[in-house]
Amino acid sequence: MPLPLGFTGARLDRADRLRTDPEAFAAAIADPRATCLLLDGIDPVPGSGGGLMWEALDPADERALLLLGIDDSGAPRFVREAHGGARVDARSRTVMRLLPMLSPEEAALYGGARSLVDWHARHRFCAVCGSPTELFRGGWGRRCASCGAEHFPRVDPVVIMLAEYEGRVLLGRQPGFPPGFFSALAGFVEPG
Repeated sequence: MPLPLGFTGARLDRADRLRTDPEAFAAAIADPRATCLLLDGIDPVPGSGGGLMWEALDPADERALLLLGIDDSGAPRFVREAHGGARVDARSRTVMRLLPMLSPEEAALYGGARSLVDWHARHRFCAVCGSPTELFRGGWGRRCASCGAEHFPRVDPVVIMLAEYEGRVLLGRQPGFPPGFFSALAGFVEPG
């Protein structure tokens, strides 16, 4: 029986129209249905039920806020850094331990959020002039206040494969995997 593909079930409208319209973005933040995924750096903060920790969005909170999109019910979904009190010990929240407990939708939401947050952490300064950059487009871009250059997250093509021969499959593992944990093979693909 085929297994569901990992990190593919987010079912979010990425809501580009909200990213480019400041009034619509402000309305999304003020929406009482808006929720916010909490991350500790790029690591997930486990919720009480074993999934991810989501909280109601407080528009007065000044931590950086990134728009993930709009869910099927029309509710805005965001991501931001967890408060210091919500953080947990690194040994209890490793990604490999939490991922098996996530639904395909939560895994996909976390994967997209982690990628976006990691990109922001690595691109705080302009690649053109070296000046600090600031968020724009709902967190899907950074703009240099000095030279005006705009920077956007990369989209890297990747492959995930399961090599099968005569009913047997080839799996791999990294040294940091928990005992007995194996994975399908994966890697980046160069365009062209």
